Amino acid sequence: MGESLKHIGIKVSNLTEADLNNPSSLTQYEAIIVGVRFFNVINNSSQLLDRLLEYANNGGVVVFQYNVNTKLLTNRLGPYPFQITRDRVTEEDSPVSFERQDKAFSFPNRITESDFEGWIQERGLYFARNIDKRYRTPLRMHDKGEAPHEGSLLICNYGKGKFVYTSLAFFRQLPAGVPGAYRLFVNLLANEN
Repeated sequence: MGESLKHIGIKVSNLTEADLNNPSSLTQYEAIIVGVRFFNVINNSSQLLDRLLEYANNGGVVVFQYNVNTKLLTNRLGPYPFQITRDRVTEEDSPVSFERQDKAFSFPNRITESDFEGWIQERGLYFARNIDKRYRTPLRMHDKGEAPHEGSLLICNYGKGKFVYTSLAFFRQLPAGVPGAYRLFVNLLANEN
């Protein structure tokens, strides 16, 4: 994903655990993107989450990508509770509804229905549920014959910054060059405060 972001002019640095354990070194970054399955593969992910939340509290943006719901190495996934399910939307052209007035869809890019066209393979996987009310869940989608899922995008302001958890398949869309996925991802990186 880092290479995809470099192609649109975003400066990307790969951070190590040591970097995350030194909160003062994180202040140089406007946003930190956490890779897929972080909570499944990093043994001290709970402690590193504390560092990332401190970074967000001080004005940074933290974007977590999907994790699977088995073999989680922590039971805390964000500043407020939610659970990960096996729910997914596998139809890449499934209908999407969203709260247009939400900042995630208006700044810096105005997101429209056309931004959800041309997605590949799937919309998202391992959606959240039992989501604390302090998160905004401004996006809904579903496969044919299923009820709408609201757990693909969780957003909350946290201190001076922002925390995002997304199960959207950005890891597929960005390397495939899907324009709308890029536009939405850039919006998620923007601090709304």
